[in-house]
Amino acid sequence: MPFLSYFHPIVWIILTGTIFTRIASFMTIPFMAIYLQNELGASPLMIGVTLGVAQLSATVGGFIGGYFTDKLGRKFIILATVFIWSAVFIGFATVHVIGLFIVLSAINGLCRSFFEPATQALMIDFTEPKKRRRLFSFRYTAINIAAVIGPLCGVLISGMSSPKVPFFITALMYAIYGVFLIFLFKKYEMSQQKLAENQTIFQVFKVVIMDKKLLYLLAGGILINLGYSQFDSTLPQYINLNIENGVKLYSYLITLNAIVVLALQLPIGIYTEKISIIRSLIWGIIFFAGGLFVFGLAHSSWGFIAGMVIFTIGEIFAFPMMNALIEEIAPATQKATYLGASQFKNLGGFLGPIFGGWLLVHFEAQLYFVVALIVLISIIFYRKALSEKISHTGDRSYHQ
Repeated sequence: MPFLSYFHPIVWIILTGTIFTRIASFMTIPFMAIYLQNELGASPLMIGVTLGVAQLSATVGGFIGGYFTDKLGRKFIILATVFIWSAVFIGFATVHVIGLFIVLSAINGLCRSFFEPATQALMIDFTEPKKRRRLFSFRYTAINIAAVIGPLCGVLISGMSSPKVPFFITALMYAIYGVFLIFLFKKYEMSQQKLAENQTIFQVFKVVIMDKKLLYLLAGGILINLGYSQFDSTLPQYINLNIENGVKLYSYLITLNAIVVLALQLPIGIYTEKISIIRSLIWGIIFFAGGLFVFGLAHSSWGFIAGMVIFTIGEIFAFPMMNALIEEIAPATQKATYLGASQFKNLGGFLGPIFGGWLLVHFEAQLYFVVALIVLISIIFYRKALSEKISHTGDRSYHQ
């Protein structure tokens, strides 16, 4: 079939595996706070620390995971990580001490920060440069398919059995995927341009932080993630304060977000292939900010629904392009390192809820207007990254 021949078989298998593993994690991670509260009797502070440490370790660990992926090879990092990850979820189901749970949560974040750059780099190794934008769009679609299916499976399984069972099932799914990958890697030859053997992580880190293009892209990504984090943090609180049956409306908005992504990802993805990456990203930022602005104006359910559609269109335009830009500027021997370093943009997801919560308390009416402006400022950093690329290489491909 022409469709299946578009990517290398190993790319399709990794994309399918992305759905499989993300369904597994979505069965458990969204319900972690409830599990900690009901099963371990954890305080709100300890729950916050447990969930936050996973984000923090993923942010810091991304560069380390990317470096070792380029240094030791995709195969080793992917297999080692997937089996450690399986053990972590067994730990979640069996540990009864909150301190150990926090340690496991940190390892969970590290596993994700190692696994994601490694699998992305592996798919890039087997994909022609002209097809890589569509690859990132397909990967984003795969994640959203899992985001719809996973939580539903988690609710269904928890309702029929012990709350620990989803953790065991997730562990089993990761282990099965790991065994499958062993056979896959035996069938296909893994080849890549590796880092020089004598290049230490500190030397690579110095090279990365001296790359102004990457730093500008990370700064822009932090601001976008700061805006996107309001979806999970301040938006449910804001709706609950201003709309009757706000919790019900917010649950509808989550579903609407997933439906719009699945419905529009392919047509928007095809359209973005006809324009430059930077133009796609700027369109995404404008839609993002527009959705936030509409949230600030909304006084009814229909206002929030309209805002969510606009917001989600921005998500579809922007998120795949953020990784595509990182991949495009990365040297051939440091693809995973740069993709791992891109995890630093998750600082926006860490700071966003704190900043948004402060705005909600002190400047509720202006909250989304302020955040929309911050998101728009990210365009300046992406433009600076573009000018750095042109000034150093004379390449104007981003403008096309």
